[in-house]
Amino acid sequence: MPEVTLRRTGELVRTLFSILINQPDGVRAKHALAALADRVELTPYEGGTYPNGARRFEQIVRFATVDAAKAGWLLKSRGTWSITEAGRAAHARFTEPEAFYREARRLYRVWEESQPAVDDAPEVGPDDGARSGRAATEAYEEAEEQAWQEIERFLHQMNPYDLQELVASLIKGMGYHIAWVAPPGRDGGMDIIAYGDPLGTRPPRIKVQVKRHAGPVSVDGLRSFLAVLGDDDVGIFVNTGGFTKDAEQEARTQESRRVTLVNLERLFDLWVEHYDDLDDAARRRLPLKPIYFLAPPE
Repeated sequence: MPEVTLRRTGELVRTLFSILINQPDGVRAKHALAALADRVELTPYEGGTYPNGARRFEQIVRFATVDAAKAGWLLKSRGTWSITEAGRAAHARFTEPEAFYREARRLYRVWEESQPAVDDAPEVGPDDGARSGRAATEAYEEAEEQAWQEIERFLHQMNPYDLQELVASLIKGMGYHIAWVAPPGRDGGMDIIAYGDPLGTRPPRIKVQVKRHAGPVSVDGLRSFLAVLGDDDVGIFVNTGGFTKDAEQEARTQESRRVTLVNLERLFDLWVEHYDDLDDAARRRLPLKPIYFLAPPE
């Protein structure tokens, strides 16, 4: 059976780092793998598939990136990969591919030895244990990535007014009182108004704008929302496409207006955090069912 050498694995992973290194916000794993496949010439073995239909090249790289992640060189979050400062330094220091990957493997073993021992664990050799740990991590990461892709697609395709109602349901589940939700049509820059008490007698008044944009909201878009906030108002701006760096900076440095930016990931995290506090009608807007997975050690 053909094998992939340490040098070849190092070539693949180091080339992957070359792709990611100029992307500070990270790259989707599937896009990074596609870019890597275009950058290198795959061998017939790498270009083949496993019996389950999985592309061998992608599995080889995913398996190898477990070492880089545990070495502290690569961050993986919901299917997005990004390089850490330690990863940049390693990429610059280890210019020879095999040396690069050997160091990642060494750091993986250091991490593995730091994990607490499991009582009554079956005895395995060092190579078997390492492969088992990497395989569990790889399977977990792929499951998380696939689940997030489905959730992300669902939210991006949601009707804008349904998304607006979803956000209102979440705010209600967080303990606030919804005073108004904009009907279809022009909303004047506001989609939801909420208060901390049922009658709205105590400040602050919460004004919410909800956007289902594929791209990020710019600083000008944020300033348009800030213009509708009064001195005693708190603003919440939700956009599934996120916000530009300038918009995030503008929100952080506001002195006269209080505003919180909520991107898709933050919206989902809040939904999960308060899921038990939502009523049945709210849960049906974004129904979730946990599946218990034997997670690898972190």
